[in-house]
Amino acid sequence: MKTMEIVLSKRPIGWPAETDFTIRETELDGTRDGQVLVKTIWLSVDPYLRGRMSAVKSYIAPFELDKPISSGGIGQVVSSQYPSLNEGDFVAGNFKWREFDNIPANDLSKVDPEQAPLSAYLGVLGMPGLTAFVGLRRIGALKPSDTVFVSAAAGAVGSVAGQIAKISGATVIGSAGSVQKVNSLIAKGFDYAFNYKEQSVSQALKEFAPSGLDLYFDNVGGDHLHDSISNMANFGRIVMCGAISQYNLSAPPAGPSNLSLVVSRRLTLRGFIVSDHSDMRESFLSEAIGWLRHGKLAYDETIRIGLDQAPKAFIELLEGVNLGKMLVKVAEPV
Repeated sequence: MKTMEIVLSKRPIGWPAETDFTIRETELDGTRDGQVLVKTIWLSVDPYLRGRMSAVKSYIAPFELDKPISSGGIGQVVSSQYPSLNEGDFVAGNFKWREFDNIPANDLSKVDPEQAPLSAYLGVLGMPGLTAFVGLRRIGALKPSDTVFVSAAAGAVGSVAGQIAKISGATVIGSAGSVQKVNSLIAKGFDYAFNYKEQSVSQALKEFAPSGLDLYFDNVGGDHLHDSISNMANFGRIVMCGAISQYNLSAPPAGPSNLSLVVSRRLTLRGFIVSDHSDMRESFLSEAIGWLRHGKLAYDETIRIGLDQAPKAFIELLEGVNLGKMLVKVAEPV
């Protein structure tokens, strides 16, 4: 059968452009034993995809040129050569940016639309939510007495991180890039939120955390990281999750000039990759589904319609257009 797909046609230099991608028709092979034919319903658009578009060795292989982009996805089984997956089942996994695809059944997991909306399994109940959970609980050793700062706090990871910290009893500060986003953080229970385009990070942290930060969840890098180091309390912990301010730079920026404070304040800085912590997925889902049901965890989604909108959605994500999780709705379920 034929399907449309989106491939990486050239590697971006600096900011990606829609011309770096090509949408084209391709012919799928027949479904083999152990595979299922899946109709793509939702695709996840995430910052880490930018790193895979560069030919740089990292924790995950770069995308190949003239090959489909892939990311988290939700689909519906059209036909199956695997006994435990049936036509009509909804599944999650790593999906190529295609309307249809043959996917090994072992690479898929069932999701239940009765338990939560399908799109939630790519956001608040998916990789972004698990990232927030792991970062706070395992990497950051979150305590109820902590004063916590979350950067990019209106994004898919940051908004969940801030809410988990608040549920745990911490005092929570969030940064975001618009008045709308700041208001959304306050509505989600953040104690303080500020627009970093109107107030410097350093000034805001001095105002909202006069005794210093115990925990910083870093999604941004750059000035956010530098100013957080300057405002950490003794024995503070910095969870290094991402650096979205740096993903599109053509040359590496200068590092923080205040790293001597890591020594004098006995700080801990630790990076992590969520895929190393899959053992926490079940406990995360158990708690997160309960929080959702009891109204303790809220989430936002920014949705673009149609496979052809995926490149634009990705660029908008890097520009900070999105509120919450950026998603592409490829098709309606049957």
